Amino acid sequence: MNAKITTKNKLYINKNYSYFCLHMFIKSSYLIILIFISQLIFAQSTTQAIESGNDPNVLYRNEMSFGVFAHSRGFGVNFIRAKHVTSTRKRLMEIEALNLKHPKEIKVSNQNDNSKRFVYGKINSILLFRAGIGYQTTIYKRADRKSVEIRSSYYLGGNLTFSKPNYILVYRQSNLGTKYQESVRYDPTKYTIDSISGKGPLIDGLGELKVYPGFYAKANLSFEYAPYSNKVKAIETGVIFDYYPKALPIMAHNPAENFIITLYVGFVFGKKWF
Repeated sequence: MNAKITTKNKLYINKNYSYFCLHMFIKSSYLIILIFISQLIFAQSTTQAIESGNDPNVLYRNEMSFGVFAHSRGFGVNFIRAKHVTSTRKRLMEIEALNLKHPKEIKVSNQNDNSKRFVYGKINSILLFRAGIGYQTTIYKRADRKSVEIRSSYYLGGNLTFSKPNYILVYRQSNLGTKYQESVRYDPTKYTIDSISGKGPLIDGLGELKVYPGFYAKANLSFEYAPYSNKVKAIETGVIFDYYPKALPIMAHNPAENFIITLYVGFVFGKKWF
């Protein structure tokens, strides 16, 4: 008898528990649907307000932007993903790709055989990738869309630098006595400026790439001037510090560099959403 009562009690408890779980699932589903609908209505009303020429000036949590920039030793592009931590502070993630030149790179040409311009003394071409995280803080919040918002940012991260040997064109003489051009790897101990007739093809040396890993830190100021609060338009300017445990060689007769400082200015454009 006790065994039967116990079995019935277990069945009763299991049945009630199932009903409770089903009830909570239905309530949770209703709550999720209500939140989704309210967010959708709010987003649509915001979009309609912007399209009608009225800016609601609300806080968007997410931001994605692209940028192009010129730095003191080349050019680059970047991608930035941001998310608000507070109303005036964002967490940032960025990826950059850029070239890196030496300050002493100068294109020259000799007067022999109509040679093309080339960089004399360059031993490596450099392509650099950076990835880092950081934070952005609003210094001056814009009062209206006609004013400018000023922000400061900093990043810390790693870089991966690819070094490709520089190839040059030199004249050779065939067995028949005719001249022809040959692409060879530049060697400062073998080739003088008078023996070079031009820059070698870009693809030459791709099989001889070397990788130089390193670290970087960046600090900048951003001047936001987008006409609507859901858009990103800004001018950035700042300084970047790159460090390489293994020195990076670029020019002959110049020391390889462990520590590189560059200044930059760029344009950033993108969008914001909830």
